[in-house]
Amino acid sequence: MTPIQIGAFIIAGLFAGVLAGLLGIGGGTVLVPILITLGYSPIQAVATSSLSIIITSLSGSIQNWRMGYLDFKRVLLLGLPAVITAQIGVLVASALPQSLLLLAFALLLMLNIYLVGVRKKLAKQSASGELVGPPQAAMNPTAARILTGGIAGFLAGLLGIGGGVIMVPLQMLLLGETIKRSIQTSLGVIVLTAIASTFGHALQGNVVWVGGIILGLGGLIGAQLSTRLLPKLPDQVVSILFRTLLAVLIVYTLWQAWQQTAAT
Repeated sequence: MTPIQIGAFIIAGLFAGVLAGLLGIGGGTVLVPILITLGYSPIQAVATSSLSIIITSLSGSIQNWRMGYLDFKRVLLLGLPAVITAQIGVLVASALPQSLLLLAFALLLMLNIYLVGVRKKLAKQSASGELVGPPQAAMNPTAARILTGGIAGFLAGLLGIGGGVIMVPLQMLLLGETIKRSIQTSLGVIVLTAIASTFGHALQGNVVWVGGIILGLGGLIGAQLSTRLLPKLPDQVVSILFRTLLAVLIVYTLWQAWQQTAAT
């Protein structure tokens, strides 16, 4: 890897970390398009994003553990099915045409916009003491955890994301967890899904190891900087920035998918 490439990875990691801390966007949402821009194939971008997510999610989970906020039992109950389905996601990603993989990523970005709105609504209900989860006819907790972890793991392997955007609202809806508990558990599960996804992609030869480590370390630094800036920004400004960025990423990813289709 040349000094120019290393510099590009450092800048990309910092940029992704700043956006993650500032807008609450998971690293994979930003890193996959960045890696494609740097000239890597969609499958390499997905695999390398998973590697960088290990670093950032592990750092956050260690901090939660030190503060006594990490429940290992909850993490394992969600994480075990996620580890299995992550391998399925890896196999599907490796088999899909690159254009379809990019299209699936663009659809996830669109879903992101909706799910963030759902998450905010659930957070307000949780803060006001309203019942967030379903009443007595709730889904069996074991089945709910398998479903939640399974979806998150599959998406981690398929698209190189952590899966928190899916896990947080599902934990609140299906298990009646609070927003804070859901986020803390989700971050711990992401460590497992990212490791499982990276392992699966490594067996396929898709991971750019040095690049992924640089991106992860850069993301750590960038997130620390942006989390200090976030409290100073009005909520409306953050919301506009978030939706604008996702819209740009959706258009860019769809354009890349069209380019891949035209090339084949």
